Amino acid sequence: MLILYGLTSAGLVGPDEPRYASIGREMARSGDWTTPSLWGEAWFEKPPLVYWLTALGYLVGLGPELAPRLPVALVSLAFLVFYFRELRGQFGARAAGIATVVLGTSPGWVAFSQVAVPDLPMTAAFSAAMLLGLRWHATGSRTLPALAAGLLGVAVLGKGLVPLVLSLPLIYLARQRWRDWASPAPVLTFAAVTLPWYVACTLRHGSAFLVEFFGRHHLERFFGGETLHPQPFWFYLPVLAAAVIPWTPLLGTLFQRNLYRDPDRRFLLLWLGFGFVFFSASSGKLPGYLLPLLPALAALLGLAVAEARNLRWLLAASAALLLVIPLTAELLPQALAVGLSRSRAPEWNWWWAALGALPAVLVWLLESRGKREAATGVLAAAAAAGILYLKVAALPEVDRLASARPVWRQAESHRGNVCVAQVPRALRYGLNYYADSVLPDCAGHSREWRIERLGRLPPALVRQGR
Repeated sequence: MLILYGLTSAGLVGPDEPRYASIGREMARSGDWTTPSLWGEAWFEKPPLVYWLTALGYLVGLGPELAPRLPVALVSLAFLVFYFRELRGQFGARAAGIATVVLGTSPGWVAFSQVAVPDLPMTAAFSAAMLLGLRWHATGSRTLPALAAGLLGVAVLGKGLVPLVLSLPLIYLARQRWRDWASPAPVLTFAAVTLPWYVACTLRHGSAFLVEFFGRHHLERFFGGETLHPQPFWFYLPVLAAAVIPWTPLLGTLFQRNLYRDPDRRFLLLWLGFGFVFFSASSGKLPGYLLPLLPALAALLGLAVAEARNLRWLLAASAALLLVIPLTAELLPQALAVGLSRSRAPEWNWWWAALGALPAVLVWLLESRGKREAATGVLAAAAAAGILYLKVAALPEVDRLASARPVWRQAESHRGNVCVAQVPRALRYGLNYYADSVLPDCAGHSREWRIERLGRLPPALVRQGR
């Protein structure tokens, strides 16, 4: 399947993935499922959900890439099944099918289904809670608030207080029947899921946990972004457009008043709009923060596409956007290794235009003949093929340029005689993960071998004095 393919094609990349995987591996070894620990020191940057998933992966015997990544990918697949079923019950099979393929082939969703960070598990739990709340609004079921509250509790174990803020549209939806949510079952379920870890961590570590977790990684991330990923207010506009390529041109279908003719649809719009404004107002910004908004966006796109009269131009433009895939395949390894601003622009190849032109023509013809499902199916298949090509073409280069795995395989036989010099923070975390220990810095240790990376070159093992 698309999401499961290539989970081991590249080693762990970036500063977060190897760091979180190291914490999960330590939990599996120590049996301490309360305190996240990185190389012997408590690490309170995130709550434990992604660490627990990684620890489970290690306990069942998965390897250094599959243990952290496979649980996240399985959560993604399970959510997509749930997502389709929920939307089908609310809006019909046609809209649900389109929404699911839009979400499942969007690069933002697929990318975060491949990496061992908390964003996807939190998004799946949070979005499932929101969708159950939507079904409760339609059916009045007294059991659904407790189930939604439990899932919201899981989301809080994924990324702290953020899911609670993002759930404010659900509180607004329930304003006239709020007693269903304030009754003992939802409150106790949420508390039973959420409080044990937070209480245990507070009792064990006291103010050190509270100040670091809530003060630095909640308040400072929102209000003090000068040291935590500062970006301008408009940052998420291009991020959102890129996250749903090739479906981006279809965003134009959302500007129709008739699309929001009932409270359930307006709830989806409020979910998307409130979250977008909230994240835009934050001082610190990262692309992954928008992930909890993609299910609402895809649902609205599914409804709009299912009901629109004529989408020839927009569907054809969406198919034409597939030409960015080979460009991305060229840029992605460099961007992950040295940053997008320092990456070399790839040379244009005219066959890339055919990659977008051929499906664009086919989609145009099918839509012109009134075959909307076939047209969107072709576009979804082309998008899935493009993502598969991207994985095949780019991931080996990502492994070579941006991962510590290849160079550590060379250095492992010299384990006791290796130091690290001139490598960025992300590679240092990766080296420590694969070495299963903190490698010394060459500045303070004399070793025969050193690991370094110069410029755009991949990290290399070099003998001292050469």
